[in-house]
Amino acid sequence: MWTLNRPGLVTQAARTRQLGIGVIILACVGLSACTPVAAPSPASTTDARTVAPLPEGGDLDAGTYLVTSFTVPFKITVPAGWSTGDGEVLGLSKDNPDNPDDGAVIVAWWPADYVPTDPCAWQGTLAKVDPSAQAFVNAMTAQTSTASTPPVEVVVGTYSGFEFDHSVEGDVDIAACDEGKFCIHSETSYGCSRWYSTQNERETYRVADLNGERAVIWMAEYRPPINPELIREGRAIFDSIEFKADRAAQ
Repeated sequence: MWTLNRPGLVTQAARTRQLGIGVIILACVGLSACTPVAAPSPASTTDARTVAPLPEGGDLDAGTYLVTSFTVPFKITVPAGWSTGDGEVLGLSKDNPDNPDDGAVIVAWWPADYVPTDPCAWQGTLAKVDPSAQAFVNAMTAQTSTASTPPVEVVVGTYSGFEFDHSVEGDVDIAACDEGKFCIHSETSYGCSRWYSTQNERETYRVADLNGERAVIWMAEYRPPINPELIREGRAIFDSIEFKADRAAQ
């Protein structure tokens, strides 16, 4: 059962709002090593006007949902065995067979407006990033003690952006970091809302430009071992995300 440490998000038992969970470059180590996986089967109807909105919390039925967290909404397709917290994160509601009681994989998209240069000494240094995909990529790949794959250009529905992997590099003593958090980015300048708590945290980011607004979506995995099938499911969800230019058509 997945656990989040981000204030305001739902864990399986209570609300918190950041991820004390790990992150993903994907266990396949880099996008080029991953095997493409077909997205989960869509709901019985996928007409944009009839797609159900993503609930703010609870277990999800398999199907396609509409997310309105950004000025441009997006559709996302989810298989059975997943749940949502606060409408801004998806996690496993079923066990990871290789590591029971640990959800292992999440897909999230809460605001990421501030990025520190040093994720370990981050207090007082969270800097607001200009609202473009490129600015976010530049800030993230410039962080100390992290490793990123070269950003590649992607298309997310009808919008362009970038994709890259991100993880801890070197032997960082996370317990000695500010508040014991290796802060990757945040919603505010005074607290961290996305951090790594172990060396095993890894994630893949997809960042899109939406008519002047930046959309940041990431897939994370943590606390291995993780059953490869769960990683494939998470990647299929991640790849199913599709922004549409015509909001009225949603």
